Amino acid sequence: MYRKILGILLLILVCIGVNAQTPSRLKISANHRYFTTSDGKPFFWLGDTGWLLFEKLTREEADKYLTDRAAKGFNVIQVMVLHDLGIKDAYGDSALINKNVATPRIMNGTSLADKTYDYWDHVDYIVDLAASKGIYIAMVPVWGSAVKSHHVTVAQAKTYAAFLAERYKNRPNIIWMNGGDIPGSQNMDVWNAIGSTLQQLDPSHIETFHPRGRTQSSIWFHNQSWLSFNVFQSGHRNYKQDTSKNDFKYGEDNWKYVNVDYKKIPAKPTLDAEPSYEGIPQGLHDTTQKRWTDADVRRYAYWSVFAGGCGFTYGNNSVMQFLLPHAKGSAYGAKALWFDAINDPGSSQMQYVKKLMLSRPYFERVPDQSLIVAAKQGTRYNRLLATRGKDYAFIYTYNGRNIPVVMGKIAGTKVKASWYDPRTGETKTIGSFANTGTHGFNPPGEVKDGNDWVLILDKI
Repeated sequence: MYRKILGILLLILVCIGVNAQTPSRLKISANHRYFTTSDGKPFFWLGDTGWLLFEKLTREEADKYLTDRAAKGFNVIQVMVLHDLGIKDAYGDSALINKNVATPRIMNGTSLADKTYDYWDHVDYIVDLAASKGIYIAMVPVWGSAVKSHHVTVAQAKTYAAFLAERYKNRPNIIWMNGGDIPGSQNMDVWNAIGSTLQQLDPSHIETFHPRGRTQSSIWFHNQSWLSFNVFQSGHRNYKQDTSKNDFKYGEDNWKYVNVDYKKIPAKPTLDAEPSYEGIPQGLHDTTQKRWTDADVRRYAYWSVFAGGCGFTYGNNSVMQFLLPHAKGSAYGAKALWFDAINDPGSSQMQYVKKLMLSRPYFERVPDQSLIVAAKQGTRYNRLLATRGKDYAFIYTYNGRNIPVVMGKIAGTKVKASWYDPRTGETKTIGSFANTGTHGFNPPGEVKDGNDWVLILDKI
């Protein structure tokens, strides 16, 4: 009888979706450089830009997408709550009354069958579904274009942010991502109203600001108390296409944004929340241009993380817009349907940067370019990026060129050297070496863009 009752209980637990991976609330680590769960475990942000998830997908489609992303190690999905003020979900339900953020359209009920299921019920469902799979939702309250066009006042913004805070403050897997592809200087009073209201009414969730391409949240909001961490959008332009007229003309060197944020006081975590997407044209708008590949997204990931980033967000051209078979058109020349594009190689490879970073003591990790001979650190695609803990070091090369290492930067009289493959996550031991002087390491294969490797040094 006891075994029968136990079996029934276990079946009930499975049926209601009990999941040991259910997220706990995120916090900022003690050194203010990384994220940690509420129980003190390291959290490496591995995000995906599922911008139109609430708008485009049904329940069943959302389950397919989130199941795939969870299986590939993603733990954060960046989503627009309101892409525009006339937004409707896959069931035809409007989010707002009269396109006013201060008046969300709420129905009395949650049933699809009797049509009492509304847009906000759909958001709730997807947020809870994500939680059951161990995924956090980074929610953008309202995309920047709606605010830029002066359709959201400060008063409306406060009312709307209060609605969001009250509705989602008890869900542990929420991250607030204020802004939305816009400079913080445009309608700054609205962004501060949203940010401060969310902080006041929902202080247990971390919050940031998603900025315009080739800018970072720290330019405008670093010293705002509501900004828990910084993000930047390194953007989709290549070196030649970057014509920025400010001090941040970095081209593809997304690690430079991390360098800027890392020097700011007080210290706050930072990450690349929107680099070049896999499958999107370089420069975005000219669809005849070359498209970014899995090798490019790997480079952006390792460069920014090794420079000191607390995580990384991947993007895919077709997935971010959830291109469907019945779509009348697509943005940025996307052709693959989203359920095919989720299998593009870059999305499967992102898990390996997360696994590598969590394979060694995490909170002690610092960026350290002194591991590389100064005159040979390289520029552009030749750039080598290094990070280390007390007993280990990682150095990334995008093109498989020689890595001239200054030994003695980690503990131990000898070190074990290994190659880590960013495409497969496999590690191959090279051998042991004296931890003094300088030593050159030649990665497998010929020197060419995309033949990327991580050199691992571990104290013996």
